Amino acid sequence: MSVRRGTIAAVPRSSAEVSAAQARRIALAAQGFADPRPVGVPDRRALGRVLSRVGLFQIDSVNVLVRSHYLPLFSRLGGYPVSLLDRAAARSPRAVFEYWAHEASLIPVETQPLLRWRMARWQDEAWGGMRRIAEDKPDFVRWVFEEVRDRGPLGAGEIEHDVPRPVGGWGWNWSEVKRALEWLFWSGQVTTSSRRGFERLYDLPERVLPAAVLAAPTPEVAEAHRRLVEIAARSMGVATEPELRDYFRLRPAESQSAVAALVEDGGLLPVSVEGWRHPAYLHPAARVPRRIAARALLSPFDSLVWERSRTERLFGMRLRLEIYTPKPKRVHGYYVLPFLLGDRLVARVDLKADRKSGALLVQAAHLEPGQLPGLVAEELAGEVARLADWLGLGSVAVRPSGDLAGPLAAATSIE
Repeated sequence: MSVRRGTIAAVPRSSAEVSAAQARRIALAAQGFADPRPVGVPDRRALGRVLSRVGLFQIDSVNVLVRSHYLPLFSRLGGYPVSLLDRAAARSPRAVFEYWAHEASLIPVETQPLLRWRMARWQDEAWGGMRRIAEDKPDFVRWVFEEVRDRGPLGAGEIEHDVPRPVGGWGWNWSEVKRALEWLFWSGQVTTSSRRGFERLYDLPERVLPAAVLAAPTPEVAEAHRRLVEIAARSMGVATEPELRDYFRLRPAESQSAVAALVEDGGLLPVSVEGWRHPAYLHPAARVPRRIAARALLSPFDSLVWERSRTERLFGMRLRLEIYTPKPKRVHGYYVLPFLLGDRLVARVDLKADRKSGALLVQAAHLEPGQLPGLVAEELAGEVARLADWLGLGSVAVRPSGDLAGPLAAATSIE
């Protein structure tokens, strides 16, 4: 395919060919890794630029390092005040809100109308426990809603003190109040006002979301799907239909219809990518930089790598989440971050913030095949030091696990 000044030029509507290296650079540019990091302290404009690239931040409860939704901004901006994202999510004028997109996510408020179909289709979309309480105990759910309406913002614990809670079990052992609140959240009748620690505080949408967003018309369902797929395509640059579908967790028929409509009106360009078995689609605004000069540690829930088969095809890294793997069976560690250098994933590190000792612990460090350990260790040491500084940790300690641990420990001592 032809390339002109960092952009795709003269791409025909039928089957342009994209090399594997071009696809990798397209994906990285679409995700914001070709953008220069801001000079000085990143501000709301910098946040908006990253959001325009990635479309959403996935939320996860694991806090061994830092909550995952804070990491994509660090990966793209460097050190930034965490309060920047907190204010965008919890103070007026809000830039993001919480809802189910690609799992629980922080999403630009302007996207809210595109997700109302999911709120309306709770019987098909929401999972079992939430559906059952809405169907079996509507009066109880109405009482919980009225508590939020009259007293919000509220956490589940401020309502459930008068309601029996199941004991025993582990994990998703929600009380009936929590299940009712989560159904109300899924169906759009309440939303997250803010968080207390990691606990959601629920309130009415009209007290949280901008009035202009609430007043925006609700698009037809097919149009909402089309626009969500377009956001996914812009955020990925080039992707297969299942990857476009996965970004906002659409169903196959919904995504396939949206892709067909976008191809028809020129919103997606069919291409073939070297080494990909399935047809791919290119966003017309996608760029192909001649080179990517990125250096970043990535959350395992970062939108660049959350789709594991795509990560393997783009970067050759077989990335697996081992949090729920018994420790003796883990290969790379508990909370493993891929390390992006240039346009390659060159290593992975298992990181833990030991806040008691004030140290960032590198529990394990592994080099990807074909990479130079000295070069990777030097660059990784710099990025690990930057991460420790951002987290307010005074030192970095590298434990002797993994084939990159020795070179990294040596490079860290020089840092």
